[in-house]
Amino acid sequence: MKKRYRIKDNEEFQYVFKNGKSFANRQLVLYYIEKPGQKHFRIGLSVGKKIGNAVMRNQIKRYLRQAFLELEDSVRPTKDIIIIARYPTRQMDFHQVKKSLVHLLTKKGCLSKNSRTF
Repeated sequence: MKKRYRIKDNEEFQYVFKNGKSFANRQLVLYYIEKPGQKHFRIGLSVGKKIGNAVMRNQIKRYLRQAFLELEDSVRPTKDIIIIARYPTRQMDFHQVKKSLVHLLTKKGCLSKNSRTF
């Protein structure tokens, strides 16, 4: 995933938190907002220190970035998406993280209807 498709600024995170919608399951929290003029979706990742040490947090972020990379053609381009990892994520492997992410994105209509995710 290219760096220009990532949300990094605190102001952008806060804008999505305040004005966007959210949905969660046990492992992940999804915040998203529509950006009609946007040509590509953008993602922001947050993994708190309660999850584990830096190695664990970075591994979870790599899993999430890879999952988005594999779903890139399926995610609707007009969205800004923020994913917050919860504590149970530390026990999961890549396929479980991807399945949880697909569940959230499908429930909230962030994936195209005709996309094949697995």
